[in-house]
Amino acid sequence: MKKFEFLDISTADVAAAAYGRTLNEVYANAAMALMETITDTRKVRETKERAFEVRAHDWKSLMFNWLNDVLYASITEGVLFSKFRVDIDERTFVMKATAWGEKTDLKKHDMRGEVKAVTYHKMEIRKDGEYWRAQVIFDV
Repeated sequence: MKKFEFLDISTADVAAAAYGRTLNEVYANAAMALMETITDTRKVRETKERAFEVRAHDWKSLMFNWLNDVLYASITEGVLFSKFRVDIDERTFVMKATAWGEKTDLKKHDMRGEVKAVTYHKMEIRKDGEYWRAQVIFDV
C-alpha cells in the first residue's frame, strides 16, 4: 500500500491523498505528504524529536489542525520532519503525535516549495474497504 500520492485536481495548489490501515496511519501519512511538498524527506535525518497535541471536534478539523500545527512548527522552528507517529483517541478527537526531523539546511535539503497553509477545500477523510483515505489541499 502506498502512503500517499499527489493528485491533479487543483491548478494553483497541491493536492494529495494519504492512505493508511488505521486513522493513525492516514494522519501520519498526510503529514508526510505535506513535508514532501516542501522537501525531499529522504534527505532529512531524524535527529530532533517534536511532540504535538491536537484537539478538534471532528475528523476534518483534526486533520486541518494537525497539518497546520506541523506546518507552523516547521516554519517557526526551522525544522523539516521525515517521520511521524500518531495516536488518536477516536472518542474525543484528541491526537498525541511525535515528529522526527532536523534543522533546515539549504545546502543539504532540496527545497521544493513553500506551503502557506492547509485548506478545508475538498478535504475528505473516509474509509475505503479495509483502508482509510484522506484528501488534502495545500495552499502554495
